[in-house]
Amino acid sequence: MVNEQENLLLDSNEYLKSGIHIGTKFRTKYMSDFIYKTRPDGLSVLNLKKIDERIKLAINLLMQYNPEDILVVSRRENGWRALKQLQKFTGIKVFTARYPPGILTNPQLETYIEPKIIFVCDPWVDLNAVKDAALVGIPVIALCDTNNQSNNVDLVVPANNKGKKSVGLVFFLLAREWLLRKGLVKEGEEMPAKMDDFMEE
Repeated sequence: MVNEQENLLLDSNEYLKSGIHIGTKFRTKYMSDFIYKTRPDGLSVLNLKKIDERIKLAINLLMQYNPEDILVVSRRENGWRALKQLQKFTGIKVFTARYPPGILTNPQLETYIEPKIIFVCDPWVDLNAVKDAALVGIPVIALCDTNNQSNNVDLVVPANNKGKKSVGLVFFLLAREWLLRKGLVKEGEEMPAKMDDFMEE
């Protein structure tokens, strides 16, 4: 258990406190590999080790890009604070609230942008961004709960994508690793990004 704990990005208790592993009562075939068990109340529980593995994969993938080449989208309000903090610490472009139609697909628009990768907080709620990314051939990372489908998603990160704490936790980890690996904070230095700052009250 100690070795497993050491390999996690975060102490498992911190993961559990955020509720990142608590899914919904509905489960899709796309998510069945990530589900650890179903509780007596019918809620599916996601596998913590697989959550951690996929967050690491997402971070490793995003590290290959410059901040201006990444776009993170969250239409649902539970991700807004986390995304604004992520942008503040990393310079990664974010869209909170309504995703503007055509910004990836219509070069005539003044708001047109050409990211190289997209991260959405929920592929169902953020469906328009996922569809646009598929049209222009941009890879998509998505936080997927037990009720999500993974059409047009290149990397599924299993997580409770409806909880403010769990979404905040994912983007805190991304910001922390970004600062460390890009050399913006040295090993052992205090992090300017604090976990609580990424979580809604």
